[in-house]
Amino acid sequence: MRLISWNVNGIRACVNKGFTNFFEEINADIFCIQETKCQPGQIDLEFGGYKSYWNSAERKGYSGTAIFTKKEPISVNYGIGIEEHDNEGRVITLEFEDFYMVNIYTPNAKRGLERLDYRQIWEDEIRKYLLELNKKKPVIMCGDLNVAHNEIDLKNPKSNKGNAGFTDEERGKMTELLDAGFTDSFRYLYPDKTDSYSWWSYMGKAREKNVGWRIDYFIVSSNIKEKIKDALIYPEVMGSDHCPVGLVIEI
Repeated sequence: MRLISWNVNGIRACVNKGFTNFFEEINADIFCIQETKCQPGQIDLEFGGYKSYWNSAERKGYSGTAIFTKKEPISVNYGIGIEEHDNEGRVITLEFEDFYMVNIYTPNAKRGLERLDYRQIWEDEIRKYLLELNKKKPVIMCGDLNVAHNEIDLKNPKSNKGNAGFTDEERGKMTELLDAGFTDSFRYLYPDKTDSYSWWSYMGKAREKNVGWRIDYFIVSSNIKEKIKDALIYPEVMGSDHCPVGLVIEI
């Protein structure tokens, strides 16, 4: 089974920059997107053979997630059931026979770390939510998690230490999640691979120079990590400041 995750940084703009071509070429079984930045009725995007599920933020032009899937899920859940976390369209969960698929767009701590305190609360609640799902069946979670976990996951760790996405607090929460029974699929297969990034600033020709961060993930329940066949990053795919990431898994 091939899964894809992509922060499209505005799906309406990304469609005009080749989204459809990549979607059709990759032929994923499940394709998750984050930061859709659109409300219901603002885009008509359907693909033959796929069901689609959208979770939009209350605020226009902000956040939002969507999932396209070939196989119809048993159930669909939007958010995590906590009102203060569910008004920005950041989580969609699809239940399938053998696993849960969870698409997440984690809040950014922002410049000046003005949202770091909220981010810490969010991380704790998401971990609880995933652990509850994991009691029933394995979880595959993906998305823009807005954190580079270790120094290997960004080009300039020393100069970025303490910045949003690379604070001790955010990195610590990722460690807590993994220690709770989850596995970063990319690092499971490629523990020492360097210069593998999924996001680049639009400034300073960062993408051209590959001065990036790996902040987009596929995280799986550790009891199915042996089923991972490949973890992929597609830096050649343009259309957003993020590139798509992928997971091939037998489940």
